[in-house]
Amino acid sequence: MTSSAPTLAVRVLRMPKKMRGCGIVIASMVILAVVTLAAILAPWVAPYNPDTVDFTAFYAAPSPAHWLGTDSLGRDLLSRIVWGGRTALLGPLLVVVFSTVLGILLGLVAGWRGGWIDAVLGRVFDVLFAFPSLLIAMMAVALFGKGLVAPVIAMSISYAPFVARLTRSLVAAERTRPYVAAYRVQGFGGAWIALRRVLPNIAPIVGAQSTLNFGYVLAELAGLSFLGLGVQAPTADWGAMINEAQSGIAAGQFLPAIAPAIVVVLVVVAVNIVGEDLSDRIGGEIPA
Repeated sequence: MTSSAPTLAVRVLRMPKKMRGCGIVIASMVILAVVTLAAILAPWVAPYNPDTVDFTAFYAAPSPAHWLGTDSLGRDLLSRIVWGGRTALLGPLLVVVFSTVLGILLGLVAGWRGGWIDAVLGRVFDVLFAFPSLLIAMMAVALFGKGLVAPVIAMSISYAPFVARLTRSLVAAERTRPYVAAYRVQGFGGAWIALRRVLPNIAPIVGAQSTLNFGYVLAELAGLSFLGLGVQAPTADWGAMINEAQSGIAAGQFLPAIAPAIVVVLVVVAVNIVGEDLSDRIGGEIPA
């Protein structure tokens, strides 16, 4: 006798689209919170030192002692993923902060002043848009050496035009609004109006775009470490872990490569979902 009660999948499909979307966003936020807290609390959360080599446990299978098994040097895989979150998240965070600050400053000047300043900055942005950020990061590594510093600086410069162009368009639109003219009539200077009134109005929209940039940068920095140009061994990093695990794939040891790759994908997807949700919510509040 079959039950007439709808299955879980049917109940989910019957839910309003908005509620399903809200659930996905909440799940993404939970994933990001767990990964971030694990990285911050790595010394207390990780079961082992990420660099401890165990010559008796090469490629050990998942067990109560090692939940995700070990890598080619017997290092606990879960511990390295937890510690790797520090470098994997710190790099994108620095890029987003630096590129957002630089982009807002340039976009604010271009959108507020206009004229030849806007034209010159526009041409500079076009030139930077012509070069992929990953290529600029590789050039920086070739000039200044491998590691995290050179790619972070290069990608900050590369992503700044995205923020600057968005800021410029928003500032140009805000500059024509009645409240700006009212402040001018009251005798307030242009710099005060731009920094104290216009900038706070556009900051949420720019922040939503920067959230999306975080996911893109994370994937690119992980790819750079995978190529051996980013974070170097023995420092734990998700991209570097995938690189180190390549030798074991031929021997059928897939978990050391798959586990960090899944974490990268989950975090990037979660960041994109949260960023898109923020953009939709903020975009719906922008006055026509």
